[in-house]
Amino acid sequence: MVDVGAKDETRRIARAAGHIRMQPETLQLILAGNAKKGDVLGIARIAAIQGSKRTADLIPLCHPLALTRVAAEFNIDQANSSIECVITAETLGRTGVEMEALTAVSVALLTIYDMCKAVDRGMQIDAIRLLEKEGGKSGHWIREDK
Repeated sequence: MVDVGAKDETRRIARAAGHIRMQPETLQLILAGNAKKGDVLGIARIAAIQGSKRTADLIPLCHPLALTRVAAEFNIDQANSSIECVITAETLGRTGVEMEALTAVSVALLTIYDMCKAVDRGMQIDAIRLLEKEGGKSGHWIREDK
């Protein structure tokens, strides 16, 4: 792992997003709360938080972090039959939380897939990306092509 011991502790924030496309009927099943496995978005929210907390166990050489906040938002796009997941992760530390935010998005979207795969195996996960990071020596970065 990279030595971050000499870095200052600062407030670190990262936002990441991705989306999952599905059949319109699958989206309606999710929105109506009628999926066989239960509340898809509620469970995906918990999965995102759990995934963010386990990032260092999944990504080699990633520092374990004490997260101070992880928030998951789900934006529904009925016209494109998709769900966007946006994660905000925060910590007070010596290294950023980009990997935690990206992992949380991935786990949330994979959870949606798992919970709905019996009715729609053709779902597609796309565009997992960092939207913004703040804190540390590199300052504030925002993706221009969100």
